[in-house]
Amino acid sequence: MVDFSIYDQKQPEVNALQCPNCKTVYYPAPMVCTKCHTRRDPSQVFFSAWDKVPVEGPCKLLTWTRVWALPEGYNVKYLQFGVVEFENGLRASVRLEADEPRTGMALYAAAGVTTERSGKDVYGLIARAP
Repeated sequence: MVDFSIYDQKQPEVNALQCPNCKTVYYPAPMVCTKCHTRRDPSQVFFSAWDKVPVEGPCKLLTWTRVWALPEGYNVKYLQFGVVEFENGLRASVRLEADEPRTGMALYAAAGVTTERSGKDVYGLIARAP
């Protein structure tokens, strides 16, 4: 018998939210748009739904840091984090996986497992050199 369960697994994704009124994209999204003051209602009962915008693609590294003092349970020496800017102007924090990071370098960000701890997988943005 063939096991088809591997085809049912959904790929991880990370989404930004876009204000339905002024089209400003946020990651993470505030409860009130800072430009036009449109309220976000996660239940979508009282206010319009904010559109999901996939956060993935080419980006530029704006700044980065390396964290050496990790809590117990991590299986790596250090973790690297960065702030990137996407082509649409959106800025986001990412887990950085680059051997020699340089401010201004071109990267590609995509959703993936962002934790090195054992247990439940945690998904977020990971930026790597293309």
